[in-house]
Amino acid sequence: MWYDRHRRRLPWRAEPGVAADPYKVWLSEIMLQQTTVKAVGPYFAAFLDAFPTVEALAAVPLEEVLRRWAGLGYYARARNLHACARAVVERHGGRFPDTEAGLRALPGIGPYTAAAVAAIAFDQPAAAVDGNVERVIARLVALETPLPAAKPEIRALAERLVPLARAGDFAQALMDLGATICTPRAPACVLCPWGEACAARAAGTQETFPRKVAKAARPLKRGAAFWLVRGGAEVLLRRRPQKGLLGGMAEVPGTAWQAEFDAAGALAAAPLAADWRRLAGTVRHGFTHFELELLVFAADVPASTPVPDGGWWQPVEDIDGAGLPTVMMKIARLASAVRDSDRDGRSW
Repeated sequence: MWYDRHRRRLPWRAEPGVAADPYKVWLSEIMLQQTTVKAVGPYFAAFLDAFPTVEALAAVPLEEVLRRWAGLGYYARARNLHACARAVVERHGGRFPDTEAGLRALPGIGPYTAAAVAAIAFDQPAAAVDGNVERVIARLVALETPLPAAKPEIRALAERLVPLARAGDFAQALMDLGATICTPRAPACVLCPWGEACAARAAGTQETFPRKVAKAARPLKRGAAFWLVRGGAEVLLRRRPQKGLLGGMAEVPGTAWQAEFDAAGALAAAPLAADWRRLAGTVRHGFTHFELELLVFAADVPASTPVPDGGWWQPVEDIDGAGLPTVMMKIARLASAVRDSDRDGRSW
């Protein structure tokens, strides 16, 4: 079998002949949503070190999970991860359900994740269809229906291919095939175990599949952020609302992010009255549904300045420990770079 010879060695993948750990399988599948294997590796190791069991993960506050998730993106996954861990402990005594239906009943587990965990962790005959698998199936049959409309058809085709024996290995083999051989560009068709059966390869059109509907341009939103340093050593942070984008994450105070943004009136939203200075440059960041551009204002206040309601003073030297999401770390890096390069004698 191709998979037996060419399987990838991944931190969450059990060695041949060893039963998969459902906790590791579930954790990796949640982390891998919308994220690459390369990016997930260090986070997965750090999470296992901090939370070696689902009980350990369920026992900590959500803020601790969000802090350790910072930088991995798509933060709703972290909230769902924590809620799911608690549900597994409270409803199932710390044991994951071993069926797709049972897994689907848990918070944050959709059709793909339920199928992947059921197949890989429990060897259930489930079709785990991710982006890699969609590409493999679409090329195998030269499917003309474009994504995302093709998803139900691809899933139905994948379900027909799942074997009754070694379903978990089959699921992982399809993922590996898409990740290493049937790649988006320049697929290595001569090495593919399904090469002779592939309709797209036979027609020489493999790189044109899967068909896709052109994506619409993402709208631009703008806003401002306020980098306020107390006594030269602490920066003001606050926590975002639990619901919504970056829910529950730490943030640098700022304005709302809007398509129509009044830069001239931005300081009206500043957390404190201070000698604010607009820093050169902007922070740009892409979210799933929009692009963001932020102006950054900075100021210093005395060490005796009380903390505004809802905020806290974070040591600048330990800014990494705040668990800021990527867009907020971009603000911190810009502010630090400007401070380091400022030569006019002022704090900013």
